[in-house]
Amino acid sequence: RSNMLLRFTKGALNRTSYTAKCALSTSTIKSSNLLIDQPKYEWLKELGLKSDNEGVFDGKWKNGSGPVVTSLCPTNNEPIARIATGSLQDYSSVVNNCREAWKVWADIPAPHRGEIVRQIGHALRVKKTLLGNLEALEVGKIAVEGAGEVQEFIDICDYAVGLSRMLPGQVIPSERPGHALLENWNPVGVVGIITAFNFPVAVYGWNTAIALTCGNSVLWKPAPTVNLSTIATQKIMESVLIENDLPPAVCSLICSGADVGEKMSQDPSIDLLSFTGSTPVGKKVGVAVQERFGRKILELGGNNAIIVLEDADLDMVTVGTLFASVGTQGQRCTSARRLILHESVYDTLLNKLKKAYGQVRIGDPLEDGTLYGPMHNQAGVDLFKSTVEEAKRLGGNIECGGNVIEGAGNFVQPTIVSGLPHDCPLILRESFVPVLYAIKFSGDLDSAIQWNNEVDQGLTSSLFTQNLGNIFKWMGPKGSDCGIVNINIPTSGAEIGGAFGGEKHTGGGRESGSDAWKQYMRRSTCTINYSKELPLSQGIKFD
Repeated sequence: RSNMLLRFTKGALNRTSYTAKCALSTSTIKSSNLLIDQPKYEWLKELGLKSDNEGVFDGKWKNGSGPVVTSLCPTNNEPIARIATGSLQDYSSVVNNCREAWKVWADIPAPHRGEIVRQIGHALRVKKTLLGNLEALEVGKIAVEGAGEVQEFIDICDYAVGLSRMLPGQVIPSERPGHALLENWNPVGVVGIITAFNFPVAVYGWNTAIALTCGNSVLWKPAPTVNLSTIATQKIMESVLIENDLPPAVCSLICSGADVGEKMSQDPSIDLLSFTGSTPVGKKVGVAVQERFGRKILELGGNNAIIVLEDADLDMVTVGTLFASVGTQGQRCTSARRLILHESVYDTLLNKLKKAYGQVRIGDPLEDGTLYGPMHNQAGVDLFKSTVEEAKRLGGNIECGGNVIEGAGNFVQPTIVSGLPHDCPLILRESFVPVLYAIKFSGDLDSAIQWNNEVDQGLTSSLFTQNLGNIFKWMGPKGSDCGIVNINIPTSGAEIGGAFGGEKHTGGGRESGSDAWKQYMRRSTCTINYSKELPLSQGIKFD
């Protein structure tokens, strides 16, 4: 991701301002008007996609009994292809087949499971560019970010291969003669994975690579607007399983609506549910899973702040803030939304950022040199408009941007707002749009930490400083209350080796590296008596 950040920044500081190239939209969805049927997009078929796609996979591809939906390209709102999505009736067969496949998969030794995951990573490498381009077409993120997202799946596969030969257990000294006290880990069973539109491949990968290595089968329900990215990824998973004579339902899929997601929350057949999405929906998911005493991983919103102290490297801050606030059009859970600036650097840095924002090239995310694509859908455009209008109404100053770009696509200008107090309700509320709030503070780091921590979410946070004392205060018990605490790097750009997730209304879940694997397994404490006696613990006599 560091290379992506460098490319993003160099391009932002050297290319033309606010350029959006949009094709004319079409109001019909006849087969001949689908993008997949046009020569320019013939490459989509190399991913196994077609004009009409089956949206259910339970070991075999099926047309779901739910509605047929059309995936739209946010660059021009033209239809890409159609998908026959699943219903609750389809879900029943998918989860049952996924459970049956798990019975086979769980018996395979962990190092052999790791070998399958290694092959999945290799298959993803072969299709990395194509999948990245598909994300640019369907999600709206620039192609280099799309390829970077696929690389995250590849990286976590590499990580999981090593994990497959290192899954630990413990032998604990027993107080009883002739006894062994062991700690043993086993897979939980079926892992349900509900992913969001903005990272349809990477988040699935974080969960799936670890879940498979730990001995689980997985059932994937994607966001309903990115079905094609999901289907293309699923076909890669399927091919590897079939080549190894394994039941392909080990990795199952149902493209569907919210009804299936709600069912997964309530269904005891889902032994662990990983949900990525908004905080309000995540709260409902968490309550539903808890009501059945199920396991859950929640990765929800983030109202992330960058704090800049007086001794910060302002060129570095400009680079990092630009990528964190503008990347993926502000539609990352890790996007920087609040920029808390010491008064001594406020004016200088704000001017640097305004210049950088003004040189970001906006356009088709599939074109080389584009650094900023469209919002994912019209709902994102509407949220942007309402956010900017509310900021103006509350007395905020639009330092740059603030407008919707007219045309066929969902393009808006990346925006900086100043003049609002740190505790303004608008600032305290996460808005999933490319609006950055510049906030001036005059105190010491303690006051800035207080502002960082005053929002509901606690995902990621950044501090720019050269002061070691402030660095360790920021990392310490009275510092940032987020799950990700960065120094001299922005809020976006987590590596797979560390656990990813946050605190408070972000949900408390952890995915990807470190010891996140523990969430995908159940722990048993096992006592083995290999003697001829039956002594009780604590010296109890029960004769």
